[in-house]
Amino acid sequence: MRRILSALVATAAAATCLTATSTGTAVAAPHHRTPVVFVHGYLNTGVVWAPARAAFRQAGYNDSELFTYSYDFTASNRTSAQGLAAFVEKVKRATGSGTVDIVNHSMGGMVAMWYLKELGGASSVTRMASLAGAHHGTLTAGLCTVLSASCAEMTPGSPFLATLAAADETPAPVRYRTWYSPCDAVITPFTSSMLDGATNTLLPCMTHAGFLTNSALLSDVATFTKGS
Repeated sequence: MRRILSALVATAAAATCLTATSTGTAVAAPHHRTPVVFVHGYLNTGVVWAPARAAFRQAGYNDSELFTYSYDFTASNRTSAQGLAAFVEKVKRATGSGTVDIVNHSMGGMVAMWYLKELGGASSVTRMASLAGAHHGTLTAGLCTVLSASCAEMTPGSPFLATLAAADETPAPVRYRTWYSPCDAVITPFTSSMLDGATNTLLPCMTHAGFLTNSALLSDVATFTKGS
């Protein structure tokens, strides 16, 4: 349990050590490629995406194509998904794009999938990249279920997860890819990050916080969202 708590704290610490970046509010700019919306996980805020934004810029993206959705991670993931739906519409209006790509981490995968499956978001998303997503929950959620509704929903077998698992896990026409690792001590079992119908990519050893900072991985994610 001490190791798991340390992993959770390390992930949160990564958020506080990073410099805040633009949240990608409406910026008038020519539309070159599908805009990207980053969705963080539990104990995090949007600032954790600073390394990803840098990797995406290196891959050719402009800041006007990168957007960060920040939300209250203690609230129900249903509420956060509704906020994501509104945010995506804002991004579409700002860029003139008919769709976005979503990159999520950890519990952000639950937020994104509720939006896609339960709120009609699949028609507004071209690609979804999920890093260590809690798509089937995690046993470590038992450490925080009394603290927040979102964490209770992250418990394997919760009504929230049962609803997501009740039908096609990867509704069309979205393209899905996940990245997961046996060294992820926060999402347990680590195979909970896999989705039926997605391209599931096994990484030999990546910590939960490492998914947010590893430059090679983030470059791979950018290649995926660019459609390469």
